[in-house]
Amino acid sequence: MSLTLDTYRLLGRSGLRVSPLALGAATFGTEWGWGAEQDEARKLFDLYVERGGNFIDTANTYTNGSSERLLGEFTRDNRESLVLATKYTTLRRPGDPNSGGSHRKSLFASVESSLRQLNTDYIDLLYLHVWDSTTPVEEILRGMDDLVRQGKVLYVAISNAPAWQVSRMQAIADLRGWSPLVALQIEYNLIERTGERDLIPMAREMGLGVIPYSPLAGGVLTGKYRRADLTATNVASGDGTRKSFNSALGTVTERNLAIADVLKDVAAELGRTSAQTGLAWTLRNPAVTAPIIGARTPAQLEDNLGALEIDFTAAHLARLDEAGAIPLGFPHDVLASDHIRKVTAGDLKLEARR
Repeated sequence: MSLTLDTYRLLGRSGLRVSPLALGAATFGTEWGWGAEQDEARKLFDLYVERGGNFIDTANTYTNGSSERLLGEFTRDNRESLVLATKYTTLRRPGDPNSGGSHRKSLFASVESSLRQLNTDYIDLLYLHVWDSTTPVEEILRGMDDLVRQGKVLYVAISNAPAWQVSRMQAIADLRGWSPLVALQIEYNLIERTGERDLIPMAREMGLGVIPYSPLAGGVLTGKYRRADLTATNVASGDGTRKSFNSALGTVTERNLAIADVLKDVAAELGRTSAQTGLAWTLRNPAVTAPIIGARTPAQLEDNLGALEIDFTAAHLARLDEAGAIPLGFPHDVLASDHIRKVTAGDLKLEARR
């Protein structure tokens, strides 16, 4: 069924309504070597909002703070109608160990900085950005809950953390009456599907809406990379380009290019672009609330929005699922086997849980 940006969805266990595609603002600013200058970023923002989009994603250190500052300018006239999501934990001042991390000092200072940069009195959705493996979960949850009670944050969420820690935190929040986590941000796309093992099922069970970032695998799924890029010197040189960045992450591989080829073929049969088709595949997962699109130009954003109109055939979905499939591993593969089903349920006809 075709969607539009104003076909709003509930975010996790909350009553917050958000668009089915979030606008990523990590491209607002050019400090990282790519991205959009202020005027171009404004065009992206205006196009998204004019189409009915209300869900915008940033972080305290994206483009060295320019992302939040530009959003603070762009949202002066329509702040109340938007859902602004930002994040904390990445280092804000090199050399100051307490300017980053998940702990209370970092949390409160980061939120105050984000409020100033975003030119707002409150943050709609605050993510813990990166798990630091040192801060006690009770300290994180209590700090988040204090900010919610102060009215500086409305909802809290988490990103880049182990599934067992997230589920543990949600259980503690429920038992102590603290603000629950309502969203989980993870990398998820046709190439990176390891979240299907534990993170995505956990999120559905615990009431967190999944917000995939890099739904096009840093551009690899758009079809712009070729086999020559596997060995190209400009890709591996660390020259500050997006290609160099993806190479450093290990995203440009033979396996990933083969998946992109299958996506390209399916897109051609649908009369769509690879970017639209890759985004639409991510949207098909019932646990996914809103993938984050990170366009750098209005033309790219226009193309990305076309993903909302795509309807797949069963055959197309099967080809895409097979192309990027991963083994789920133990215990998932064992529990899904016919033998286990027989010894646990016999011949009983049980309705599949949705």
